[in-house]
Amino acid sequence: MVGAVIFDAYGTLLDVHAAMAGHAARIGPHWQQVSADWRAKQLEYSWVRSLAGPAHHRDFWRLTEEALAWTAARHAITDAALLADVLDAYRRLSPYSDAPEALRRLRNRGMRSAILSNGEPGMLRDAVRAAAIHDLLDAVLSVEAVGVFKPDPRVYRLAVTRFGLPANEMAFVSSNAWDAFGAAAFGFRAFWLNRTDQPVEYGLRGIATELSSLSVLPDILA
Repeated sequence: MVGAVIFDAYGTLLDVHAAMAGHAARIGPHWQQVSADWRAKQLEYSWVRSLAGPAHHRDFWRLTEEALAWTAARHAITDAALLADVLDAYRRLSPYSDAPEALRRLRNRGMRSAILSNGEPGMLRDAVRAAAIHDLLDAVLSVEAVGVFKPDPRVYRLAVTRFGLPANEMAFVSSNAWDAFGAAAFGFRAFWLNRTDQPVEYGLRGIATELSSLSVLPDILA
């Protein structure tokens, strides 16, 4: 039995490329590569900070700003107003089209759900309200409670503490293969949301259920 469903936020419920997409005309035809570089550097910074130890922790919003600065330098983007607009848009990312309905169906079936994210509390609060999914969640959990980023086990333990359930009685859903692996290693019933048909890594097909869309999740958990 699954007593709660835990979701990653960025890339799983929220479209991390929506901020750049909304300013594509100002960025240019290479905006997708710019967005991909921003995302990759943002995650790299989180892993390096975690590995370096507690004294080097910075919250995810600060890392998002730093990653955007690096990406702008890499692609010679010097329009400060554009960069400010893109950064602001990151706090109001669009949800993926299948996310609100999946959350709604889970709620209608009496199943509890939450976000467990690298995001810091303020950016998560803004994001879930802008996406109009705040009323569909029982909790929004941030790594800032433990001062380290996923896939550190201390992060996943936040969900166990919040819901009072063992990990194997909760589902964890992420579009990030490394996050799905970390959740499975912790003991969650893991779901890898492979939206873009990426190659399998971390042996996920042996330890997680692969999804192409969130639309099928409520039926699987029924």
